[in-house]
Amino acid sequence: MKIATRRTRTLLTAAVAAQAAVLVLGLSACSRASSAPATSSDQGAAAELRLGYFPNVTHAAALVGLDKGFFAKDIGTTKLTPQSFNAGPDEVNALLGGSLDAAFIGSGPAINAFSKSDGQAVRLIAGATSGGAQLVVANNINSPSDLIGKTIATPQLGNTQDVSLKTWLANNKLTGKVNVVNLANPSTLTEFQKGEIQGAWLPEPWSSQLLAAGGAKVLVDESTLWPQGRFPTTVLIVRTQYLEQHPETVQGLLKGELDSINWAKANNAAAEAAVNDELKQLTGKALSQAVIDRAFSKITMTPDPLASDFPALATDQVTAGIVKTAPKVAGFADLTLLNNELKAEGQPTVSAGAIGGN
Repeated sequence: MKIATRRTRTLLTAAVAAQAAVLVLGLSACSRASSAPATSSDQGAAAELRLGYFPNVTHAAALVGLDKGFFAKDIGTTKLTPQSFNAGPDEVNALLGGSLDAAFIGSGPAINAFSKSDGQAVRLIAGATSGGAQLVVANNINSPSDLIGKTIATPQLGNTQDVSLKTWLANNKLTGKVNVVNLANPSTLTEFQKGEIQGAWLPEPWSSQLLAAGGAKVLVDESTLWPQGRFPTTVLIVRTQYLEQHPETVQGLLKGELDSINWAKANNAAAEAAVNDELKQLTGKALSQAVIDRAFSKITMTPDPLASDFPALATDQVTAGIVKTAPKVAGFADLTLLNNELKAEGQPTVSAGAIGGN
């Protein structure tokens, strides 16, 4: 079976933008958060950090950070107020409406938040997860053409998986031949078992859940559609105003994320347990060990946002029929604080490439 991929076109080569030297004012070295560069808008540590995330394994960095208390510790006296969402578009509305300060979010909605605000409202400050999304289908579906007339679910209109599915359908000449519906992730298993849907393009752990409890099978693993199997499933963005006014708090948030990722990589079983505990609190039910094991095996936690993929992701929105013109992504990323923290920890820095804003 030969399946066309959406990466048959030549990906744009991201030019590596020169990084401006960071001027460190005479701040105390007692904590890394205090090394955040001061700006003319700097108002010091924020009173509160309202942080968005999803109850997905692809948001493991957020879930571990909350469960183990890394974020609360690293942002110091700032009050942490976490808020969960089902999918990116709702989270974007909260960010643009000013009721959220920072968010772990899919790459597609992250781009939309930047585009809708004419490049003003948000900045990409880190990655979080690569991989962990699949098209899982009923056992009688063996090829793209078998999807004709079938109903396939995605989490929300315009979310990362919705764009991925519709791009893949377009590249396989199936646009308009497959019924695409939007369902909250926890509802997909029930609807699949009832026969209301015949498949879904989902992030982890929901794709693994359909395999384990619904008898589904994988038709497409999204990692096979990208160079080296890497693509930004989850990234971390922040309101631009918040970044300018509270760089110390944002750097504390980034330190918390790095602490979460480093701890999870060194303690895989404990990280799975921490994520499962958070998911149980959010959804009312823990995942089976088989599901959490498989879901974790499909993701890579990384602070690298894989910036070179963003021009292609923007183009995918046109291919998917979500927008008529590819959203502009130049200037979207500001990785200064992340690279400060990576340097402080002796880790390699990451590139903002062609979407760098500084």
